[in-house]
Amino acid sequence: MAKSTIVAIDWISVLLFLLLVGFGWGNIYSASYSNEAFSITDFSQPYIKQIYWIGLSIALIIITQAIEAKFYERFAGLIYVFSLLSLLGLFLFGKTISGATSWYNFGFMSLQPSEFAKAATALALAKFLSDMQTNIKLINHQLKAFLIIILPALIIIPQPDPGSALVYAAFFFPLYREGLAATYLIIGVSAALLFILTLLFKPLWVVLVIALIMVLILIKKRKQKPKYSLYLLTIVVIAGFCFSVNYIFNNVFEQRHRDRFNIVLGKEVDTKGIGYNTNQSEIAIGSGSWIGKGWKEGTQTKGGFVPEQHTDYIFSTVGEEWGFLGATIVIFLFVGLLIRLSYMAERQKSQFSRVYGYSVVGILFIHFAINIGMVIGLLPTVGIPLPFFSYGGSGLWGFTLLLFIFIKLDSNRVNEW
Repeated sequence: MAKSTIVAIDWISVLLFLLLVGFGWGNIYSASYSNEAFSITDFSQPYIKQIYWIGLSIALIIITQAIEAKFYERFAGLIYVFSLLSLLGLFLFGKTISGATSWYNFGFMSLQPSEFAKAATALALAKFLSDMQTNIKLINHQLKAFLIIILPALIIIPQPDPGSALVYAAFFFPLYREGLAATYLIIGVSAALLFILTLLFKPLWVVLVIALIMVLILIKKRKQKPKYSLYLLTIVVIAGFCFSVNYIFNNVFEQRHRDRFNIVLGKEVDTKGIGYNTNQSEIAIGSGSWIGKGWKEGTQTKGGFVPEQHTDYIFSTVGEEWGFLGATIVIFLFVGLLIRLSYMAERQKSQFSRVYGYSVVGILFIHFAINIGMVIGLLPTVGIPLPFFSYGGSGLWGFTLLLFIFIKLDSNRVNEW
């Protein structure tokens, strides 16, 4: 890399990345190490594998920074098409792990293409929105943008991997920043709330309460001659949605997903079955108290009570061994990275770079929020890793590419006039 490029790199975001990866490896080691002799070639140990994944991630960083920044914009469409083909190829050549056919097996390693498809989708969306002919306020352009986002998610869902598909909701961050009407966001949040309320209470009661609120609003605005037909249509749509929730929940969701929702909503208590992971995770985090039990001293961690603790539930190791203080530091590191990336996205002179930057922010935020939420029992378990922290080569490489492509674009912003 040229000296000017090295100087232009945002070293604050690089430092935050290194801190998260380093702290993550320390917790992976604690969650998976045994008392056997340490060997750097013992690939049966996750913490040894992770060292190699980290080393290869450094190589990926060098490659992303060596490639000309314009390459990512020029070949965004081709990269996106290749990512879709790699997802479709899983139905023919994929390897099934933990019930999901989401991996390619290369003998010495496995790769999960959905981890790389997020960066490809971000590039494609950025390319489309930065086109001079695109106006996100037009319905047909909105539909094209939604199609770019939805296509990979639709391929991922039947693998089945609903957790990875859920992440694509993150792309509403850049769409909203580029001028998409807030109506979509309001509708999405309202639908999610109605879905949960309908699961908690009977659909009829939810509809009646909303109808009552609508009537009160009409009474208050009667002098302004409100459009009664619009309010009536809204109530009809809401009623149709609410009365369809139970059918969707019982016939579209798998039993394990229904169980997880019911546990989070307090409708079921199952500390030995489907709710075992979350329950043990909460116990581990709670036992850490303020300063934790110390590195490699967590009894829940050492006893193997929390399944998948070095992957999706890695944050429970932080809570038990480093306590409230350590958990807070990790959260601050993630929040600091998100704030820094948002600042970087906003300072871009190129719309392509700005859209891609906000896509990175959205993806990292969704992963961070959902993973922490499920580990502490606020959200259902959906199998989403904690970025840069959880064990896994595909996840680490995917997030590294996602982040450092943006760092490369940011370092080139002086040439974007």
